[in-house]
Amino acid sequence: SSLILIPIALFFIIKGSFLFNFFIFICFFITVYEWQTMTKKKPYKLAGIIFLIFSFYSVYFIRNNLGEESLFFFLFIILICISTDIGGYVFGKTFKGPKLTKISPKKTYSGVFGGFFFSIIFTNIFFSFSEFFGFKYIDFSKDEFILVLLISTVSQIGDIIISYFKRLSKIKDTGKLIPGHGGILDRIDGMIFAFPFYYILNLLISIK
Repeated sequence: SSLILIPIALFFIIKGSFLFNFFIFICFFITVYEWQTMTKKKPYKLAGIIFLIFSFYSVYFIRNNLGEESLFFFLFIILICISTDIGGYVFGKTFKGPKLTKISPKKTYSGVFGGFFFSIIFTNIFFSFSEFFGFKYIDFSKDEFILVLLISTVSQIGDIIISYFKRLSKIKDTGKLIPGHGGILDRIDGMIFAFPFYYILNLLISIK
């Protein structure tokens, strides 16, 4: 599933313009459907839909409104979220250790560290080879290091929040669209929090 979906997603992300907008609209529609199916008549259903609207708007904004660096920072955020997930899984499975929270029993403290470690390593590599992707070279300094940790933290919190709502709904996955991976919301649980976080951060910096 990943071998098929990742190239498709990258195609639309890199192409940008109306193709990207069409792609995120489809993702938004499926995500809202999964959320509605999961929450049903729960009182927080509408609040979740409003948040998803804001979240996907921030995805649209970052890809389309940051000038020549739009694609770079979009891929930067996605890379942090994906490497955080992979690092959390690898370190969690390898070192195990104390559980992080009852909300998500598979989460461990070692997994949190692994998420930070992998996100720092992979984004550092991404920055080092940024010129090969047609981007201006950006030094991985202290500011970028802190930003990676912040986005990785938000991504992990987002994962736990969605796990909490799945637990309330007594389901394992938000959907069955992706064989072996559940629904779209299962795959982007960290991203739907990471993108709004970066959007707000960018907005605050612009105001200053």
